[in-house]
Amino acid sequence: MRGRILTVPNQLTFLRLGFLPFFIILVKYDRYAWALAILSLAALTDGLDGLLARRLDQKTALGAYIDPIADKLLLSSSFFILALKGKIHWWLTILVLSRDVLILTTAVVILLVVGYRPFPPSIFGKLTTAVQILLVFAVISAAVFHSPSLDLLRRVFVYLVAGFTVLSGFHYSVVIARRLHSS
Repeated sequence: MRGRILTVPNQLTFLRLGFLPFFIILVKYDRYAWALAILSLAALTDGLDGLLARRLDQKTALGAYIDPIADKLLLSSSFFILALKGKIHWWLTILVLSRDVLILTTAVVILLVVGYRPFPPSIFGKLTTAVQILLVFAVISAAVFHSPSLDLLRRVFVYLVAGFTVLSGFHYSVVIARRLHSS
């Protein structure tokens, strides 16, 4: 990875971070159509930054850190504000946020005790993130379009998110325990 900071992919990631307060404000004030537009732009910049980083050979250490942070901030904030608005159940929000806090805390402890260790996402972690994103899109879309099929899709994604969140949490726990034991 190169030492450059203001690459186009990193600028897109910073732009995605800049969308976050607008998304939260729009959901807070029930402007779901605009929130869906901002969420769609955030998803577009997320896909585009990774593509450009690979295609333009502009992968950076900063990008490797801020891209997943931007994703987690957007998802965590989405779950929290949508729970406040009664669009997502609190039990699911607490489950999702607790898993993220557990993983973050464990990563920090490993960093402090053992030193830097690569902590690449697992396939279960990636699937969990994907279904969480799809749930947020389904919830916002259902608020905009008031479609029974979107409401059904939202309910299906609630259970998928819960299942994958628990599965990936257990998987990360096993992987971390093995790595710490082998150190």
